[in-house]
Amino acid sequence: MADKLTPEQRSWNMSRIRGKDTKPELLVRRLLHAKCYRYRLHGRAGSRRLPGNPDLVFAGRRKVIFVNGCFWHFHDCRAGLHAPQANAAFWEAKRTRTRERDARQRSELEAAGWEVLTVWECQLKDSSALENRLVQFLDLHLNISPQSHQETHNSLPDHPQAPGSDLP
Repeated sequence: MADKLTPEQRSWNMSRIRGKDTKPELLVRRLLHAKCYRYRLHGRAGSRRLPGNPDLVFAGRRKVIFVNGCFWHFHDCRAGLHAPQANAAFWEAKRTRTRERDARQRSELEAAGWEVLTVWECQLKDSSALENRLVQFLDLHLNISPQSHQETHNSLPDHPQAPGSDLP
């Protein structure tokens, strides 16, 4: 099937596809921020960049999260398995390189002592399952249950008093 768009229209569409601050990434960031998790963005751990520029970095926990689009990163769901028919050889090679690069970067992070979680775009539909998966990943090895994490945060005062303050 031939492309229904002109090369100029296709180029304009492709130029609008973002690599950072995508809707799926923002959804995951909002969810984690609401659960009181704090993170760094786009592969920064202090002054250095991590392999693959993970979307979210939890440096104190040595954990990173990638938020991947199913089509672009070749997920095994319906959207990820869809292969464009126009210029098929190009797309197959591009997606294969992306999959190999993702695996290599994940191995580099794990070899450096980082735990890695990949959240796929198709997994964002079930927000409660996503939330449980994220909290379980982040609190694993800390012996913190999701409830106690939230209770601890909720019990902290919004504005701590200065030492020696007479305010209640």
